[in-house]
Amino acid sequence: MSDIEYKEWLNLANKELKEREIDDLKWKTPEGIEVKPLYTENDLKKIKHKIGLPGLPPYTRGPRATMYANRPWTIRQYAGFSTAEESNKFYKEGLKNGVMGLSVAFDLATHRGYDSDHPRVVADVGNAGVAIDSVEDMNMLFDGIPLEKMSVSMTMNGAVIPVLACFIASGLNQGCPLAKLTGTIQNDILKEFMVRNTFIFPPKPSMRIVADIIEYTSKNMPKFNSISISGYHMQEAGANQVQELAYTLADGKEYINAALKRGLDIDEFAPRLSFFWSIGMNFFMEIAKMRAARYMWSEIVSKFNPKNKKSLALRTHCQTSGVSLVEQDAYNNIVRTTIEAMAAIMGGTQSLHTNSFDEALALPTPFSARIARNTQLILAEETGINNVIDPLAGSYYLESLTSEMISEANKLIDEIDEAGGMVKAIEMGIPKMRIEESSAKKQARVDSEEEIVVGVNKYKPTEKQDINILSIDNDDVRTRQVSNLKKLKGSRNNKIVDEYLNKIETAAKDDSQNLLEICVEAAKNKCTVGEMTSAMEKVFGRHTLSTKTISGVYSKTIKKSEKISSINDHIEKFIEKNGRRPRMLVVKMGQDGHDRGAKLIATAFSDLGFDVDVGPLFQTPSEAATQAIENDVHIIGVSSLAAGHKTLVPILMKALKENDANYIKVICGGVIPPQDYDFLKKLGVSKVFGPGTNIPEAAIEIINML
Repeated sequence: MSDIEYKEWLNLANKELKEREIDDLKWKTPEGIEVKPLYTENDLKKIKHKIGLPGLPPYTRGPRATMYANRPWTIRQYAGFSTAEESNKFYKEGLKNGVMGLSVAFDLATHRGYDSDHPRVVADVGNAGVAIDSVEDMNMLFDGIPLEKMSVSMTMNGAVIPVLACFIASGLNQGCPLAKLTGTIQNDILKEFMVRNTFIFPPKPSMRIVADIIEYTSKNMPKFNSISISGYHMQEAGANQVQELAYTLADGKEYINAALKRGLDIDEFAPRLSFFWSIGMNFFMEIAKMRAARYMWSEIVSKFNPKNKKSLALRTHCQTSGVSLVEQDAYNNIVRTTIEAMAAIMGGTQSLHTNSFDEALALPTPFSARIARNTQLILAEETGINNVIDPLAGSYYLESLTSEMISEANKLIDEIDEAGGMVKAIEMGIPKMRIEESSAKKQARVDSEEEIVVGVNKYKPTEKQDINILSIDNDDVRTRQVSNLKKLKGSRNNKIVDEYLNKIETAAKDDSQNLLEICVEAAKNKCTVGEMTSAMEKVFGRHTLSTKTISGVYSKTIKKSEKISSINDHIEKFIEKNGRRPRMLVVKMGQDGHDRGAKLIATAFSDLGFDVDVGPLFQTPSEAATQAIENDVHIIGVSSLAAGHKTLVPILMKALKENDANYIKVICGGVIPPQDYDFLKKLGVSKVFGPGTNIPEAAIEIINML
């Protein structure tokens, strides 16, 4: 393009803009990247990354030479429903209707290494996933599904050793050789310490477990991905795309170093490392993120001098965003998921899960799950997307954006390296703080309508939509699981069980032994997930997280408005009347470690003038009630995501009543189906707030009820 052509375009643009200038059309992404209104071939001259060809280093255009033109991405459906029997039925139905691989969601009790009969998990069994207590449950989960032919992805990190051991034992029970087991175990414990919090053991022994799994699978399961290094939960916790990109790759470097310390050669395990991205609504940013990731990973791994080119290739699974789903005008979520799925495909994913539109309300119904699955089938079968390999390569805008993301992400990786690596950075709280700041800024932009969410802060529906939701009877699931556990323990050889549990404990003390190898034998002999976890816990201990909140970020980002002024007036009147600020305790009860909502509320309400205490993760209702009374709070804010509210909130209300503390108001927020609002209000809950709630408006409502 010549200078003359550009000047001609600029003159035309200025005429159309009239009183504005072309620079007025520039905008900054949440990551701080400046985006121009027009990109030209001249911008390609400025990029520093190599675009290359698909299937060849640095793999910017994809890890396979022919990509979808030869074989489409794998359509997965992430699911787990209450019991293994119910989940098995769902998997079989999906496989009949186009699903190519299974993706298992486990319940929170399993994630945290508790058997279903443990007293701390009364509200968690069968919620948000399937309960797996032993190899017997795993056998039922895959009954009639030949593991020799089926790729299985498992989202598991905390109890990763016993759960993977049960999966392997189940495969062996089917007669499937270890070498033919295919799929992925997430096994990404570092991000758990940053965002998701379903950890069990402290960082050091947790990293030992990661290395044990990489070692065992590299030697015995060549078709199995030993780790899925996950940025997904970072973005769900509020990370922007640059943070997700940088911290995920930094985690990958840490895992490589851990495996090398075990004496493994880079080419023994690097080709089986995989990644997992969240795909949100910033369409081009997500595509650029995936291209940047492949280029950067190739550069990172090349420094370890691999001889196999496949060691340099980043392969990935993607899932559409959960946090972009909203309760208000929920059918809009179908459109959001479709756009996000297109971004994942254009970005070159190897497999994809599409969320159901009702997941901001509850677990998906068969109806909503079918729509989510068919979204992928339509894209694969009706659009022609598959016909061309990497169709967006060379786009002036996209390649420029990719280059910018590489540059910005490398700055964050340098910060991690300067801290001494990701483990040290996590101990210092660096990535967690950055992500929580990003989350608070995003919420402030939405609350002040700087960032538009259709149906939430603009174009709001005038009528309520009745949406059928899936309801899980947690008490029934737990009763069944406890009964099955009792039968298992009564029928097995408990002397052999004790021998294997002692072996696990001994191996935990000795780094030269492989814990997964021993746990596979233990699982075959019907040791439970909880028992194997407890044996390791005797040596490693159970990790606890100190609760910290950031301040000032929300208030600095949100635009001043009448709402903010009204809150200030209400706070001042409250202080005049009561001699102190309104005080709130924000709690997460049960084993749900997803704390973005709780942290957002704590940060935002503090910035708006409330005194805010935050309870520790994994509290029981009784512990929460005691803390509220001791701290003399006016309000308890219960954050719920995993459907435990129908079990936990009644226990909390009872505990307050028994301690003559009914004066403390209780409010609930999070993923709570509207159908449950009346149930909670009959218990005495004052207010219920769903996903997409405007925080300043909620603050005014809460002050007015005090």
